[in-house]
Amino acid sequence: MNADLDRGLTGRQIVRSYVQDSLRSTGRRLRKNWTGYFFLLPFFLLFFTFVILPVVISIWYSFTYYNILNTPKFIGFKNYLDLFIHDDVFMIAVKNTFVFAVITGPVGYLASLMFAWFINELPGKVRAVMVTIFYAPSISGAVYLIWTILFSGDSYGYINSVLISLGFINDPIQWLADTRYMAPIVILVTIWMSLGAGFLSFVAGFQGLDASLVEAGMIDGISNRWQELWFITLPSMRPQMMFGAVMSITSAFTIGDQTTALCGLPSTDYAVHTILNHLQDYGTVRYEMGYASAIATVLFLAMLVTNQLIQLLLRRVGK
Repeated sequence: MNADLDRGLTGRQIVRSYVQDSLRSTGRRLRKNWTGYFFLLPFFLLFFTFVILPVVISIWYSFTYYNILNTPKFIGFKNYLDLFIHDDVFMIAVKNTFVFAVITGPVGYLASLMFAWFINELPGKVRAVMVTIFYAPSISGAVYLIWTILFSGDSYGYINSVLISLGFINDPIQWLADTRYMAPIVILVTIWMSLGAGFLSFVAGFQGLDASLVEAGMIDGISNRWQELWFITLPSMRPQMMFGAVMSITSAFTIGDQTTALCGLPSTDYAVHTILNHLQDYGTVRYEMGYASAIATVLFLAMLVTNQLIQLLLRRVGK
């Protein structure tokens, strides 16, 4: 570009020249590696159709009034203004979502990492059994429904039954309807369910660690397992840690099915109402798809920004 300036080209000519050079370079790369790109084409088409295109369409609908029955009508930023200025329930949902995310995200992520580290130190057969036990909740579907039995509001609920038999309480506690208990129970269930794909990726990262790096670290002055974890193991596991962070952020910001199954929709005084619950309310109950798309866009942007911040923090691991 400095050479173009020396030749006296205008800014528009420089940009045009840069674009043309980029296109020629891309064309040469495509011709050289056309076989690889050809095999990637089916994945790209599926990814574009089922990921990128729905996001773009949802963003467009967020600027419209659309109730499925009528043609979408462009209304500008009205949905967003209503969302942040007039929708008090949405602001409660934002508060609840961020409280849940701040607690369940980091705790679930660190718990997955530490459990994977401890389990990796076990003998082979024992390790395989423990991995299965810890990973089972994430592949068991609506397994969190078992918590509705534990915290049932009648005397037949396991928690109430034990407390009554021990004499701690006289009457059953409405665990899933009392606003004092609902949020802690949802947080507990969410953390329990967070030992999923992130945990499995951490186990794979520990298994793939090069033993020679540990030996070299010991020679360079690594004196205990914590130093080994921070300066050798975790920096070698950055791809797995990034994947685990993405999964943790996704699960933390999309808490909704748990709250609906445990506390209903809407929950008592909206005590555990989340952004995803608000999205489900407007999208699947009221069918106000434009407004629901605005909620989905806000949730998507919050997850995107948080993901970038987490990646910046993870790059500092081992430094």
